[in-house]
Amino acid sequence: MTSPTIKQVHNQAVSRSFSLRLNRALPMMTRRLAAVVLEVSFVAASAVIPYSIGEYANEHSPAEPVPINPVVAATEEAIAKTLAYPRARLNRQVAPLTNLFWCGAIVMPVVLVSWQLYRLGKTGQTTPKQWLKLWVVTPMGTPPGLIRAVWREAVGRWGLPLGTAYLLWRYTGAFPDFGILLGLAGVMLLIEHGSGWIHSRRRTLHDRMAGTYVVNAAQGLASGSFNGWQTDRDHSVTLEFDNGWRQQSETSTNNQSHHPSVTTIVLTSQSSSRRVPHLWWWMRRHPGATLLILSFAGMASVLGTFVGTQVYIQRQANWREFNQQNNQVFLALVKQLSSTSATALEERQGAILALARLDDPRAVPFLVDLLGQEKTPSLIDTLQQALVSKGAEALPPLQRLNQALQNDRDTLARRGTPGEQQLVALRQRATNRAIAKILTIYSSELHDADLSRTDLSQMDTRSVQFTLVLDNLDLAGLNFRSAILTGGSFQNSRFYGAGADQRWGTFDDWIADLSGAELKEADLTGANLNNVLMARTNLIRAILNRANLADSYLIGANFSSAQLIGADLTRAVLENASLTGANLGEVKASLVNLHGGSLGQVSAVGGDFSFADLTQSNWQGADLSGANFSHAKLQDADLSSTKLVKANLSQAQLQNAKLQKANLSAVDLRGANVTGTDFLGAMFATAVPVKSDQFITQPPATASGARVQGVNFARAKNLDTNQLQYICNNGGRHPECP
Repeated sequence: MTSPTIKQVHNQAVSRSFSLRLNRALPMMTRRLAAVVLEVSFVAASAVIPYSIGEYANEHSPAEPVPINPVVAATEEAIAKTLAYPRARLNRQVAPLTNLFWCGAIVMPVVLVSWQLYRLGKTGQTTPKQWLKLWVVTPMGTPPGLIRAVWREAVGRWGLPLGTAYLLWRYTGAFPDFGILLGLAGVMLLIEHGSGWIHSRRRTLHDRMAGTYVVNAAQGLASGSFNGWQTDRDHSVTLEFDNGWRQQSETSTNNQSHHPSVTTIVLTSQSSSRRVPHLWWWMRRHPGATLLILSFAGMASVLGTFVGTQVYIQRQANWREFNQQNNQVFLALVKQLSSTSATALEERQGAILALARLDDPRAVPFLVDLLGQEKTPSLIDTLQQALVSKGAEALPPLQRLNQALQNDRDTLARRGTPGEQQLVALRQRATNRAIAKILTIYSSELHDADLSRTDLSQMDTRSVQFTLVLDNLDLAGLNFRSAILTGGSFQNSRFYGAGADQRWGTFDDWIADLSGAELKEADLTGANLNNVLMARTNLIRAILNRANLADSYLIGANFSSAQLIGADLTRAVLENASLTGANLGEVKASLVNLHGGSLGQVSAVGGDFSFADLTQSNWQGADLSGANFSHAKLQDADLSSTKLVKANLSQAQLQNAKLQKANLSAVDLRGANVTGTDFLGAMFATAVPVKSDQFITQPPATASGARVQGVNFARAKNLDTNQLQYICNNGGRHPECP
């Protein structure tokens, strides 16, 4: 290899500041690691800070919620889909201020990253690299340029390690455990950034991919980090730039020292380049073979074009012929439906059934339109059967017909004749039956079906009866938003499924949407409503015994007088929900969010509300005997006149709660915070009569009294003399206790 030509130019030494000396004192790799940490921290902070402010505004803003910004929603869904985050936990209604800050959480990182990439490409330094005196350069000592900078950062530094981690996580069985993904990402980033330690010139993998070097800006191009050229061993190489950066890289072989100097390196090639064979050179050497190959290639292309054209023409002709035949059959069947012969009824029924078997996109809309106009009851039933045979294809037009017929019924109820009302009722019953049968027969194929605002309520007149029965079915993913399902039966049906990947808790889970639906008096015994959206759903007097409502979204739902015996409400969100008069016996409601809920007169005997958020909830007159409220948040809750016999309130937060006239016999209050709690008329123990027919009583047994050992009642409200005496005698704390 020939030696490069080296020209030495001397320059004066540059004065060094304190910060420059400090940076030079730190090892190069330490500063590079610090620069990476700072760069990531800045980008993360630019997203986390506005997102956190938006989250706070969403929880505390008094403004009416609005739909989430479409850009934010699209970004949120893209991230959730990539990371397998459950769709049900995504926000759909947020405060207006939240939209603003969340948009900023998207824009600010993009702007910051773009600016830093631009700086890196044009100057070779990001802001943290500038602070730490690091410089990214090409082998020629120039800044890398924008394209090389993007390739270095987006592909080499982040894309390759994170992409490898994601592929391993997604396709090796670790999916959807997010913790494993974080661990794999950390390992891959550590390997990529740690690759510089094992390289002789301290070059990381992304530097080698981009052809860049990281050098010490405080000294110039350090030989340990930058050896783009090889020099003759009898020469010293000193590299210097206009701003005075310099570094002595080698000494001569005779160990003679050299003075600090600026070196301009000029690379010149003294050897002739070897001719590299290429296609044109080969074609010139082999003209006969070239001509033969080109001839065969031309013939093959002409023949292929001819055959392809003929195949296309024939397929188009067959398609036109098939469509023409279908069109003729369709028109013939439509004509047959207008028959007025003596056997018109049988002919029309046959035509209807034939249309259902016809593979024509016009068949289903035509049959649905015919159902909305038919006057003969037997033909109405035939149309119903025909549409059921079409399966999922018939659901959208049937939904539209259902809504139109409901409007007709509402109009005719005010000014229609009984005959018109009866006819519309028959059509609507046929429509509802068709929808119900399609859901029953094809339930496993309808996870994205839209039945929003559909009226499938119970019909019970003298001549028209209909009850929606969808028991033991897979209804996961169906959209019943604002649908009317009054009186329907959904026993043991499933409204939540694992999705196409057959993994629970991922983005593609099939989650039914029952938000705003009318489920009054519906039977949902044993139904799986896990993760289901049921905001503002009406479930008055509904039966939900043993139903699984864990993690469901039930804000503002109405469960008044509903049966929820043994139901699972773990982690469900029931803010401002109404459960007045509901039966919650043995309910599992650990970690439930019932903030502001109305639970007056409920029966929750033996219910589990441990660690639940019950702040500002109203339980007046409720029977909570044996219920578990350990570690529950009951600040500002109204528990007046409740029966809390043998309830567990240990470690509960009862600040400013109302326990007026509550029966606290055998309740466990140990560890509870009763600051500001109102005990006016509360009963800590029940007196037992000597005999059942006498009014003479004896002091209550210790076992029947509330457990108050160690509880500080110093700031409790409205404690009378008897209550204070009981507290002091049973280990409670109060300033009046001796």
